[in-house]
Amino acid sequence: MSESLLPLLSKATLETLVIVAVALPLAGLGGLLLGVLLVLSAPGGLLPQPLLRNLLGGIINFGRSVPFIILMVALVPVTRWLVGTSIGTAAAIVPLVFGAIPYGARLVEAALLEIDPGVRQAVEVMGARPWQIVTKVYLPEALPSLIRAATLLAVTLINYSAMAGAVGGGGLGDLAIRYGYQRFRPDVMLSTVLVLVALVQGLQWAGDRLSAHADRR
Repeated sequence: MSESLLPLLSKATLETLVIVAVALPLAGLGGLLLGVLLVLSAPGGLLPQPLLRNLLGGIINFGRSVPFIILMVALVPVTRWLVGTSIGTAAAIVPLVFGAIPYGARLVEAALLEIDPGVRQAVEVMGARPWQIVTKVYLPEALPSLIRAATLLAVTLINYSAMAGAVGGGGLGDLAIRYGYQRFRPDVMLSTVLVLVALVQGLQWAGDRLSAHADRR
């Protein structure tokens, strides 16, 4: 690796990590809230609301069906309003959060649906309220699955952040486009790919370990 590449790669890697570190909690929280609402409002759920569930499901499916690169362009006015610019690291976070929330919601829904219905029913018979069942049964019982979902969401955000670089979003994607592709430097492209693979492998390893530690079965 040439000396001139190392500072560029270090800066781009840090930008990618910052983007993911900020976007993941925001997207995770949004996905968690929507996922819980989907489960609660489902037929047979604690608070069945078919109209609400169909509305949420339609919005989530719409959000998941829009390609991320198109979503970034469509959200340019919103991004400028929120952070004052449509390029750079801060600007990349806005569409990342909007794009990841619907995906996270479906991951949370799937994790909560894995819970044994008998556990919920036993607590419900004891007189627990819906919010108590969510906090004392749903979330603790689904914690290993939720950790795996958060890991998958983090990996997805890394992939999205690389795509954001194609339109000036900063990070490793921006480095690969501007210095690797446009300047015909295969060493930059290869280094970027290797760092992205290392980040994904590290996140997956950490997520698997945390999930195994949280699994009480």
